[in-house]
Amino acid sequence: MSTTGRDSGDIFQPGDLLNNTYRIEALLGRGGVSEVYKARSEISGRVVAVKALRAEFARDEDFLSLMTREEDVREIRHDAVVRYFDAQRMADGVVYLVMDYVEGPGMDSRLASGGMTADELMTAGQRIAGGLAAAHARNIVHRDLSPDNIILKGGSPAEAVIIDFGIAKDTNPGAETIVGDKFAGKYAYAAPEQLAGKADPRTDIYSLGALLLATFRGRKPEIGRNPMEVLERKRAPLDLEGVPEPLRRLLGKMTAPDPEDRFQSAEELLSAFRDPDSVPPLPEPEPDLLDELLSGDATVIAPAMAAPAPEPSAAPASAGPAPRRGRGGLAAAGLALLLAAAGAGAWYGGLLDGLTGPAYPVADPYALIIERRPDGETRAVGNVPSEEMLQALAVQMQELGGTSDLTLASGDIPDGWGEGMLALLADAGPLEEFRISALGPRVNVAGLAPTRQAQSEAEAAFGAGAPAGLEVSARIGLGPRLLPAAALDPVLAANADCGPLQLEAPPAGGYGLNDAVAVTGQLAGTDSRTALEAALQGVAGDRPVRVDAAILNDSLCRVDAVLPEAAPGNVAIRFGDGGSGADNPSAVYHVGDNPVIDIRLPEDLGDGYLWVSIVDVKGVVFHMLPNRLRPDNAVSALRAEAEDGWVRVAYPAARAAEGVIAFTVDDSVLGKSKILVLFTRDRIFDEFRPVTESAESYADALAAVQARGGLGGYRIDTAILTTEN
Repeated sequence: MSTTGRDSGDIFQPGDLLNNTYRIEALLGRGGVSEVYKARSEISGRVVAVKALRAEFARDEDFLSLMTREEDVREIRHDAVVRYFDAQRMADGVVYLVMDYVEGPGMDSRLASGGMTADELMTAGQRIAGGLAAAHARNIVHRDLSPDNIILKGGSPAEAVIIDFGIAKDTNPGAETIVGDKFAGKYAYAAPEQLAGKADPRTDIYSLGALLLATFRGRKPEIGRNPMEVLERKRAPLDLEGVPEPLRRLLGKMTAPDPEDRFQSAEELLSAFRDPDSVPPLPEPEPDLLDELLSGDATVIAPAMAAPAPEPSAAPASAGPAPRRGRGGLAAAGLALLLAAAGAGAWYGGLLDGLTGPAYPVADPYALIIERRPDGETRAVGNVPSEEMLQALAVQMQELGGTSDLTLASGDIPDGWGEGMLALLADAGPLEEFRISALGPRVNVAGLAPTRQAQSEAEAAFGAGAPAGLEVSARIGLGPRLLPAAALDPVLAANADCGPLQLEAPPAGGYGLNDAVAVTGQLAGTDSRTALEAALQGVAGDRPVRVDAAILNDSLCRVDAVLPEAAPGNVAIRFGDGGSGADNPSAVYHVGDNPVIDIRLPEDLGDGYLWVSIVDVKGVVFHMLPNRLRPDNAVSALRAEAEDGWVRVAYPAARAAEGVIAFTVDDSVLGKSKILVLFTRDRIFDEFRPVTESAESYADALAAVQARGGLGGYRIDTAILTTEN
């Protein structure tokens, strides 16, 4: 892949070449964790789409498994399903998929521009149902059907294509596309059961119906302003007013809240699109009796009442017609109705609770959501079974600095449900963020712990066993959500054993949950790097950690330790090969090679002295400048002898007889050596250093110079030379 300059945060840039085959042409779309590009095969000229998952997410098994799942779609053979035909992982961790490029508008653009006709949607629906049938036959459920996942190839409803089978679900509590850690999809088009973490082929059928309805109306569905409104709306049938037949009857059956009332397979749905008359019309909605009573327009037919038995009498019954019922009879009946109404009012008003116990309206589903959001807002919304729990939960929420909007209701919940929910909230309280989502006895808990210890404690608490009668699924992530760069400074300082360590491009506002923490500098060994990575991970949480520090050795680090921090002198260091005369920009040499080293002095360096040494992996220091063979290290003298601005300090071995420094690599000194170039205004040593000495003696000499202030205002440049077998 070519690496042209990246001025943006895009994964690829136009012109990049992937796998020596696919040339990136343009960015098509960007999501939270992935991006889609238009590319062209350099071999065949075929235009393709490339979906790339960012490197930091490619390390997450959840995201990677979803990308792998999307790759599995290549087994589906249907014109209505986008075809995938290649998957690659790059050296920098980026994973990408190559798929067909489908030219045409998405259904979301048609929705935004006013929608589509019923006839067009019948055509598109039949096409998409066929694609779903092919996917479901491979046990692949899309789970995220929405208008933006349907492309109308060439603008034709008959050429609709399903894309994006991989859902990179957000596992952060408080996200808009998740309840607990189970739900993937969009609320607006999701089936009701998805809010409880369930999905099967009937889920896709509901979503297809919901997106067809939205595209017919030309507006997105209203999903509610809070979690309770979402749950309430999802359990009700969708509003099909104004939708013409036969689309209306199909949509009604597709979007039935209960999965058992829908088409049971995509094949059945496909048959219904082909023969819509086979689907019974939807029943007309029944009038709301309460509304009619309130309007005064209802006709009430009372059941017949048996006549009371006659009072005993000595007088014989007279013959003749039955007597007419007078006003007294009507009054008696009215009194009976009034007494019944009064009794019902007392029951509903709670006046008889002492005798019968409280009776609350039935909630179905029985739902409660308690959450602390990323912005710190803490709230409880939903149903509770008793006044005692309502009060207890309100107190707990007040202690957490939150609010509650609770409704007393009865429903299908086990005994002890309220106590169990209060216990779960107590366990979640110490978390930085959390969401407890309950639908009856099923409870999903998602949380974010501020420290690893807090994460372990929360996992232990939720893993100790669910409260009686509850089915609890918990997932606790590791935060904090926003990590200030300054929080890592103590870790860097404590692990710096070979000079200072630095954060690479730390975000000004702190590291987000998915931001990688990168560290540069030098370390004394691989054990030091392992210790640093572990210490960083302890503070960084689940964020990717990358240590790009050069691994040196104790000798190199000892010399660095005595040198105070200084600005660079901007002296360029060039490596070459003495045998071939070629440059060696990698600075990697093998046994038998003859390294050549040149330096170039910048114009603004000024008058002073240059000290050039190399510290090898065994702790031996070679002084290339100055030494007894080459005593003059004044910058002015060096400029005078420079060729094309470069001054040679290590020569080809063929010139060793001329009394210059030259060396070859042998297998006794393999690893990393460090080139030190010091610039000082004054001479720092009273006499020449020997051509070779130990790193310890050189470090002591530098420390003595520093102690008397002789290194004030110096500058330093360094480079690493690596020797291998």
